[in-house]
Amino acid sequence: MTRTPATPGGTLVLDSEGLAKAVLRDRTVTAWLALARADDLRVITSAATLVEVVHPRINRPALEWTLSRLVIEPVTEPIARHAATLLSNAGLHGHTYAIDAMLSATALAAPGPVTVLTSDPEDLAGLCGARVTVIKI
Repeated sequence: MTRTPATPGGTLVLDSEGLAKAVLRDRTVTAWLALARADDLRVITSAATLVEVVHPRINRPALEWTLSRLVIEPVTEPIARHAATLLSNAGLHGHTYAIDAMLSATALAAPGPVTVLTSDPEDLAGLCGARVTVIKI
């Protein structure tokens, strides 16, 4: 009997707050990450999210360990163009929403079902629509 390779059952996406809480080993986020591992979900974030989460007081070893356990998706030209379209469709623009839009475009490009852990569920839900599940953390 040959085994078929495991395929992820979906994707868990961390925004900057989700990533920051993972670095701090927040109980809620840690539980989500354990569930994702148990369910063979991909855990991802956008490369743009790193810009938001890195600051002088962050525990760099804890950040690097956390990042080693997830996939950092690049902001490619197609992702950037999709993010711009999402902003336009939502009637938004500018730097205030840019990283959320890039994260949303990344989430929408990921294998589904997709769940996003965020501190900003209204903006993410507005950008992603019903195509992803948005969970406030």
